[in-house]
Amino acid sequence: MADIRTIHPEKYNKSLAEALKKIPEFKKPEWSDFVKSSAHKARPVIEPDFWHKRAASILRQIYIRGTVGVQRLRTRYGGRKKRGVKPAEFRKAGGKIIRTILQQAEAAGFIEKSKEKKAGRKLTQKGKSFMEEVIK
Repeated sequence: MADIRTIHPEKYNKSLAEALKKIPEFKKPEWSDFVKSSAHKARPVIEPDFWHKRAASILRQIYIRGTVGVQRLRTRYGGRKKRGVKPAEFRKAGGKIIRTILQQAEAAGFIEKSKEKKAGRKLTQKGKSFMEEVIK
């Protein structure tokens, strides 16, 4: 069996996003068509299955890194903000999309809040087995 870390991320995220579409908790909110995913973006995302792809990417990050918080994920999905004549600067991604996806994953039973010293969210056994089933 292949490990999630060894599979090409784009290929794995596509298959995980397709699996997440079948789960009722991972429903795209109505407001997601009107918001930008980050301060460094110029326009909202027009990709039809962006929500499930981002959810798959977030779950993969939690699988690989262990316990992860919203701020670390905001930094992960941030980017360079073009500021005209001034030099470009890094901007974190918006937290609402990330928080909502984490809440949906928590409702599905895939992740839980960490009770250890390191704050954040971590995968449950159900979440790990679901993500490993996608490989097969």
